[in-house]
Amino acid sequence: MEIVKSELIEKTKEYAEGVLSKKSSQEYKYHNLEHTVEVVDAVQEIGTHSGFTEDELEVVTIAAWLHDVGYHSNGQNHEAESIRVARELLTDWGMPEERIEQVANTIQATQMPQNPKDKLGQVICDADLYHLSTELYQEKGELLRKELAELQGKEMTDQEWLELNVEFFKNHHYFTEYGQTVLEPKKQKNLKRIKKKKNQEKKQTKQLEEDLDKLQQKLEKAKLRPDRGIETMFRVTSKNHLQLSALADNKANIMISINSIILSVLISVLFRKLEDYPNLVIPSLLLVTVCLVTIVFAVLATRPNITRGKFTRDDILQKRTNLLFFGNFHGMQLENYMWGMREMMKDADFLYGSLIKDIYFLGIVLGRKYRLLRTSYTIFMFGFVISIIAFIIAMLFFPSNR
Repeated sequence: MEIVKSELIEKTKEYAEGVLSKKSSQEYKYHNLEHTVEVVDAVQEIGTHSGFTEDELEVVTIAAWLHDVGYHSNGQNHEAESIRVARELLTDWGMPEERIEQVANTIQATQMPQNPKDKLGQVICDADLYHLSTELYQEKGELLRKELAELQGKEMTDQEWLELNVEFFKNHHYFTEYGQTVLEPKKQKNLKRIKKKKNQEKKQTKQLEEDLDKLQQKLEKAKLRPDRGIETMFRVTSKNHLQLSALADNKANIMISINSIILSVLISVLFRKLEDYPNLVIPSLLLVTVCLVTIVFAVLATRPNITRGKFTRDDILQKRTNLLFFGNFHGMQLENYMWGMREMMKDADFLYGSLIKDIYFLGIVLGRKYRLLRTSYTIFMFGFVISIIAFIIAMLFFPSNR
């Protein structure tokens, strides 16, 4: 096929290549320079087979080069922008006004839905969708899909994309005789391939949904049967928490016992001698204070905290209470508690959630105990040392006059 060339076509080509090679235009996966070159080749092919004169081929070729240059500045209404650019360029280049209008009308014909008013528009419309009849239609379609997703946010699943393609192929028709006799049969073959792939995707999607339903049912059943590993984890964690709680109580009892003994000795023995040894009054009071504060913090670490011990049926239905902790049910009647436990055992999420809450709040209580216990031990350690030093100072530097 002989390619029609002219000075205006060469200028238009140079301009279009410059615009469509810019970084902003390269973001378009489909409406890019490669697509424009393909449309130019297609209008030459279809126009030649349609018996176009050189002047007609020049007009439609110029329109093909410029029909997408508006994308780089106005993707939503690029035809109007492309026409504006075409008018300015062609006027500067000395093209007659009548032929400029032909170029503008030809570009306008490519706007979707296509509605060409003359044979020039028919040729460029067929050329713009020439790829529907080629083996590259699927590759070109995927490029358009990516462009719509990235630049317009139109994300589509494979099934939705295939359905859109089927509808588009059905509603589309070529306008020229060449398109109807040569391109249309090839397009119909591609349509059959799309329909076949669509049915395959539909079957695969249906099978996948069925598999997911079966898996969901298995998971639901699995929720009702606690896994042995999960049971072991909860049992070991709860046991560790209880052992740590018992250990904290023992440590608190040690502090209470030791300081009680010290206080007993101070009150029964030393305080009787303070009249004879006035220099020991301040160290004695200091030691008493240390012992008392230590005992207070040790008692606080072991002091139980009891809640109101009642819940409502709405609390159970809304999963707002933990039936595994006695503080939440000790004030309830047995009948209501049994109902609540049955409701919890029906729901695996509720059951596991209660176990998790139980362990969590055990940890909260343990944290409080150990903080208070640490404070008690710290006060005793530093206070006892300071008290002994005070006794030594009092005896060495402030001896009794007795």
